[in-house]
Amino acid sequence: MTLGKGSGRIVQFFIHLGAVFAGAILFAAAFPNPVVEDGLPLLAWIAYIPVFWLINRVSFGACFLWGALYGYTAYGLFNYWLSVFHPLAGLIVGAIYLVYFTFLFPLFKIAVLLFKKRGYMVQFLMWMSFEYLRTQGFLGYSYGITGYSQWKILPVIQIADIFGVWGVSALAVFPSVYIAAGIKEAGTEFKKIPACLRAFAKKEWAPLGVWLAALILTLIYGIVSPIRYEDAQHARIALIQHNTDPWLGGIEEYRKNFEVLRRLSDEALRNDPKPDMVVWSETAFVPRIYWHKTYRDDHEFYVLVKELLDYLAVQDVPFVIGNDDARKDAGKNPDPYDNYRIDYNAVMLFERGEITKLYRKLHLVPFTEYFPYQKQFPSIYQALKNADTHFWEKGNEATVFEYKGLKFSTPICFEDTFGYLSRNFVRNGAGLIVNLSNDAWSKSLPAQNQHLSMAVFRSVENRRSMVRSTASGQTCGIDPNGKILAMAKPFTESYLTVSVPVVSPSAFYTRYGDFLPLICMGILVSILIIGFILFIIRLIKTGNTGKG
Repeated sequence: MTLGKGSGRIVQFFIHLGAVFAGAILFAAAFPNPVVEDGLPLLAWIAYIPVFWLINRVSFGACFLWGALYGYTAYGLFNYWLSVFHPLAGLIVGAIYLVYFTFLFPLFKIAVLLFKKRGYMVQFLMWMSFEYLRTQGFLGYSYGITGYSQWKILPVIQIADIFGVWGVSALAVFPSVYIAAGIKEAGTEFKKIPACLRAFAKKEWAPLGVWLAALILTLIYGIVSPIRYEDAQHARIALIQHNTDPWLGGIEEYRKNFEVLRRLSDEALRNDPKPDMVVWSETAFVPRIYWHKTYRDDHEFYVLVKELLDYLAVQDVPFVIGNDDARKDAGKNPDPYDNYRIDYNAVMLFERGEITKLYRKLHLVPFTEYFPYQKQFPSIYQALKNADTHFWEKGNEATVFEYKGLKFSTPICFEDTFGYLSRNFVRNGAGLIVNLSNDAWSKSLPAQNQHLSMAVFRSVENRRSMVRSTASGQTCGIDPNGKILAMAKPFTESYLTVSVPVVSPSAFYTRYGDFLPLICMGILVSILIIGFILFIIRLIKTGNTGKG
């Protein structure tokens, strides 16, 4: 039935509104969520059909409104737990994606206006470019990259050792833009959809054929490429999960937390065979070890630090511990009232109670761990400070630790969501990735699983095993093929001693990094330039014809 312009406008509005909500729900449901613990990954392959269907139907001007609504709704549903992380986090991320999609939807519309026949291919390149660009710079944020939804489908994600997560995204995103283009002529007459799709596939068979070939090759590669490691060296790592948010409370809570960490570590060390190393999570021990040992400006904290160091001094295996590495540095903090103190979110390697090496976090969480625009936006900076934000200083070295021939690096929490960081660690010689995380603040299994889903890709991309020691859940061992070997029960006090293979093949992604989205961006820019030139030529010709 064809709707009239008058009475049908309200109906059309609600149909379009329904498309926005359908797209947002499909997107959020594809990832770990409160209803389905691991997410519904197959939904990602159709999640953007309502989005592109809507863009293909509405006017250029309307795209701004619908884009804003989709961006805020989709990420509000997907990252619902962010408001627990920080009072401003949910609002900030929601606002960022509202702005992103406010302008992204009109760009998608321009693609089909400039390229009538194959605008959907330009939309595909735009989406791939957007997914990459939004992980860059100060606002870089990897949650919600389409490929991560496939973390449990091991045959599909093996191509990450060539293309990174972007290859998986490309496979999953293409069906949405293709199908949306195919059903465009059907409009709201849904009975016509099958016929329209058949006609479209007959006409646009080449791109479909390329995608099907890529999918088949991906599945074949996923079967034949996994690393065999039965004869490889294995490392036994004890991962301690103390099930508390270590930052809550004061000295008494810190002492109780230390007692839990010590008890669980002792239990792990009584294992037979004994672990090669013990790992505590991100800032698991809150009192600043170096600071209180060196400056001793707080007796109670110094006593607790000394108890820790005395405990570590009698251990014959190394301990890897997350801690606030505070130092006096008048060059970076000239304020004497702050004791010239600079804080780094750090990982420390202890051997017999001595710090033999440390790593300082390189990629800090925007707004909640650092805000480099104090002078430009003083009101935002002050609002963050008033919300009890703990700012850190950035590190400057992709550290590789070594103990008895085992080389490993320690991305801290948010850092394992970015492929380039683990890639740099491996290029520097790391044979094992040891992630220390604290997601206890979220009190959310979906939040922890969303984080885990990205960590899995770091193993596949670089063909390295990973272990994760977390404060409250998703403490696990992951093999070089992305398979989770063992996991501690979330939200419990526990330890997990896991044996992981230490292998060091040279992966294509490790060597060449994020080349796929960069290629997509290069092609996109070239096509858009050509498209605008042809558009201007058409306008000139139309104008000349009119004069004649």
